[in-house]
Amino acid sequence: MIPTLYWREGDHLYLHGSAVSRMLDTARKGLVCVTVTQIDALVLTRSAFHHSVNYRSVVIFGQPEEVTDPDRKEAHLRTFMEGLMPGRWDHLRPVKPKELKATRLLRLPLDEASAKIRDYGPADDKADFDWPAWGGLIPIETRIGTPLPDEHVKDALMSAPRVRHFGAL
Repeated sequence: MIPTLYWREGDHLYLHGSAVSRMLDTARKGLVCVTVTQIDALVLTRSAFHHSVNYRSVVIFGQPEEVTDPDRKEAHLRTFMEGLMPGRWDHLRPVKPKELKATRLLRLPLDEASAKIRDYGPADDKADFDWPAWGGLIPIETRIGTPLPDEHVKDALMSAPRVRHFGAL
Protein backbone atom coordinates (compact mmCIF):
# COMPACT_ATOMS: atom_id res chain seq x y z
CA MET A 1 0.00 0.00 0.00
CA ILE A 2 1.64 3.19 -1.22
CA PRO A 3 -0.26 6.52 -1.22
CA THR A 4 -0.52 7.96 -4.71
CA LEU A 5 -2.54 10.60 -6.51
CA TYR A 6 -5.45 9.35 -8.58
CA TRP A 7 -8.43 10.65 -10.51
CA ARG A 8 -11.41 9.34 -12.37
CA GLU A 9 -12.26 9.96 -15.99
CA GLY A 10 -15.46 8.22 -17.07
CA ASP A 11 -15.12 4.49 -16.50
CA HIS A 12 -11.41 4.55 -15.64
CA LEU A 13 -9.28 5.38 -12.64
CA TYR A 14 -5.87 6.92 -13.38
CA LEU A 15 -2.80 6.46 -11.19
CA HIS A 16 0.37 8.41 -11.75
CA GLY A 17 3.83 8.69 -10.32
CA SER A 18 7.48 8.34 -11.16
CA ALA A 19 8.48 6.17 -14.13
CA VAL A 20 10.87 4.37 -11.75
CA SER A 21 8.19 3.71 -9.11
CA ARG A 22 8.43 0.04 -8.14
CA MET A 23 4.76 0.01 -7.19
CA LEU A 24 3.55 1.34 -10.56
CA ASP A 25 5.99 -0.89 -12.46
CA THR A 26 4.64 -3.96 -10.65
CA ALA A 27 1.03 -2.79 -11.05
CA ARG A 28 1.27 -2.50 -14.84
CA LYS A 29 2.32 -6.17 -15.09
CA GLY A 30 -0.61 -7.83 -13.34
CA LEU A 31 -3.87 -7.57 -11.45
CA VAL A 32 -4.16 -4.83 -8.85
CA CYS A 33 -6.42 -3.89 -5.99
CA VAL A 34 -6.81 -0.14 -5.36
CA THR A 35 -8.50 0.99 -2.15
CA VAL A 36 -9.64 4.45 -1.15
CA THR A 37 -11.13 5.16 2.29
CA GLN A 38 -12.41 8.40 3.78
CA ILE A 39 -12.96 8.44 7.56
CA ASP A 40 -15.89 10.75 8.37
CA ALA A 41 -16.41 10.36 12.13
CA LEU A 42 -15.39 8.52 15.26
CA VAL A 43 -18.35 6.65 16.72
CA LEU A 44 -18.12 6.53 20.53
CA THR A 45 -20.32 4.28 22.63
CA ARG A 46 -20.59 3.48 26.31
CA SER A 47 -18.52 0.31 25.92
CA ALA A 48 -15.15 -0.16 24.25
CA PHE A 49 -16.57 -3.11 22.30
CA HIS A 50 -19.02 -1.05 20.22
CA HIS A 51 -16.75 1.88 19.23
CA SER A 52 -16.50 2.31 15.46
CA VAL A 53 -15.93 4.82 12.66
CA ASN A 54 -18.15 6.22 9.94
CA TYR A 55 -16.48 5.94 6.56
CA ARG A 56 -16.81 5.75 2.79
CA SER A 57 -14.69 3.14 1.06
CA VAL A 58 -14.20 1.70 -2.41
CA VAL A 59 -12.13 -1.24 -3.62
CA ILE A 60 -11.30 -1.57 -7.33
CA PHE A 61 -9.87 -4.72 -8.93
CA GLY A 62 -8.42 -5.06 -12.39
CA GLN A 63 -5.58 -5.06 -14.86
CA PRO A 64 -4.27 -1.55 -15.51
CA GLU A 65 -2.83 -0.52 -18.83
CA GLU A 66 0.00 1.96 -19.16
CA VAL A 67 -0.65 5.17 -21.08
CA THR A 68 2.56 5.67 -23.08
CA ASP A 69 1.54 8.01 -25.89
CA PRO A 70 2.94 11.44 -24.87
CA ASP A 71 -0.05 13.40 -26.23
CA ARG A 72 -2.60 11.17 -24.47
CA LYS A 73 -0.54 11.21 -21.27
CA GLU A 74 -0.36 15.01 -21.28
CA ALA A 75 -4.10 15.29 -21.96
CA HIS A 76 -4.91 13.03 -18.99
CA LEU A 77 -2.53 14.95 -16.72
CA ARG A 78 -4.23 18.17 -17.78
CA THR A 79 -7.62 16.68 -16.86
CA PHE A 80 -6.23 15.75 -13.45
CA MET A 81 -4.83 19.23 -12.80
CA GLU A 82 -7.98 20.99 -14.03
CA GLY A 83 -10.16 18.77 -11.83
CA LEU A 84 -8.10 19.69 -8.80
CA MET A 85 -7.45 23.38 -9.58
CA PRO A 86 -9.58 24.75 -12.45
CA GLY A 87 -7.63 27.10 -14.72
CA ARG A 88 -4.23 26.16 -13.26
CA TRP A 89 -2.87 24.26 -16.28
CA ASP A 90 -2.89 27.33 -18.52
CA HIS A 91 -0.74 29.27 -16.01
CA LEU A 92 1.95 26.61 -15.77
CA ARG A 93 5.12 26.24 -17.80
CA PRO A 94 4.48 23.77 -20.63
CA VAL A 95 5.30 20.15 -19.84
CA LYS A 96 8.71 19.07 -21.13
CA PRO A 97 9.08 15.79 -23.05
CA LYS A 98 11.57 14.51 -20.45
CA GLU A 99 8.96 15.15 -17.71
CA LEU A 100 6.37 13.07 -19.57
CA LYS A 101 8.96 10.33 -19.99
CA ALA A 102 9.74 10.47 -16.25
CA THR A 103 6.04 10.06 -15.38
CA ARG A 104 4.27 6.71 -15.40
CA LEU A 105 0.50 6.80 -15.97
CA LEU A 106 -1.73 3.77 -15.47
CA ARG A 107 -5.35 3.50 -16.57
CA LEU A 108 -7.51 1.07 -14.58
CA PRO A 109 -11.00 0.15 -15.86
CA LEU A 110 -13.76 0.39 -13.26
CA ASP A 111 -15.27 -2.93 -14.34
CA GLU A 112 -14.96 -4.59 -10.94
CA ALA A 113 -15.44 -2.46 -7.85
CA SER A 114 -17.09 -2.59 -4.46
CA ALA A 115 -18.17 0.27 -2.22
CA LYS A 116 -19.07 0.25 1.46
CA ILE A 117 -20.37 3.06 3.66
CA ARG A 118 -21.01 3.27 7.40
CA ASP A 119 -22.99 6.41 8.19
CA TYR A 120 -24.92 6.07 11.44
CA GLY A 121 -24.60 6.66 15.13
CA PRO A 122 -23.61 4.51 18.09
CA ALA A 123 -24.98 1.00 18.48
CA ASP A 124 -24.93 0.68 22.25
CA ASP A 125 -26.49 -2.27 23.99
CA LYS A 126 -29.80 -1.15 25.49
CA ALA A 127 -28.52 -2.12 28.95
CA ASP A 128 -25.67 0.42 28.55
CA PHE A 129 -27.84 3.48 27.83
CA ASP A 130 -27.78 4.56 31.49
CA TRP A 131 -24.03 4.08 31.91
CA PRO A 132 -22.46 7.49 32.75
CA ALA A 133 -20.22 7.75 29.67
CA TRP A 134 -20.64 10.00 26.65
CA GLY A 135 -21.83 8.45 23.41
CA GLY A 136 -22.12 10.02 19.97
CA LEU A 137 -20.22 11.06 16.86
CA ILE A 138 -17.04 13.10 16.63
CA PRO A 139 -16.90 14.35 13.02
CA ILE A 140 -13.55 14.27 11.24
CA GLU A 141 -13.16 16.90 8.55
CA THR A 142 -10.55 17.34 5.85
CA ARG A 143 -10.45 20.91 4.66
CA ILE A 144 -8.41 23.07 2.36
CA GLY A 145 -6.30 25.53 4.32
CA THR A 146 -4.97 28.99 3.50
CA PRO A 147 -2.36 28.81 0.71
CA LEU A 148 1.20 29.55 1.84
CA PRO A 149 3.39 31.01 -0.93
CA ASP A 150 6.96 29.82 -1.26
CA GLU A 151 9.90 32.21 -1.14
CA HIS A 152 10.05 32.44 -4.96
CA VAL A 153 6.65 34.14 -5.44
CA LYS A 154 7.74 37.58 -6.63
CA ASP A 155 4.40 39.34 -6.99
CA ALA A 156 2.78 39.77 -3.56
CA LEU A 157 -0.56 40.40 -5.30
CA MET A 158 -0.41 37.11 -7.22
CA SER A 159 -3.42 35.12 -6.13
CA ALA A 160 -3.02 31.54 -5.01
CA PRO A 161 -4.84 28.79 -6.92
CA ARG A 162 -8.25 27.74 -5.67
CA VAL A 163 -8.46 24.02 -5.04
CA ARG A 164 -11.77 22.39 -5.95
CA HIS A 165 -11.46 19.16 -3.95
CA PHE A 166 -8.95 16.62 -2.87
CA GLY A 167 -9.34 12.85 -2.97
CA ALA A 168 -13.12 12.81 -3.31
CA LEU A 169 -14.62 9.36 -3.56
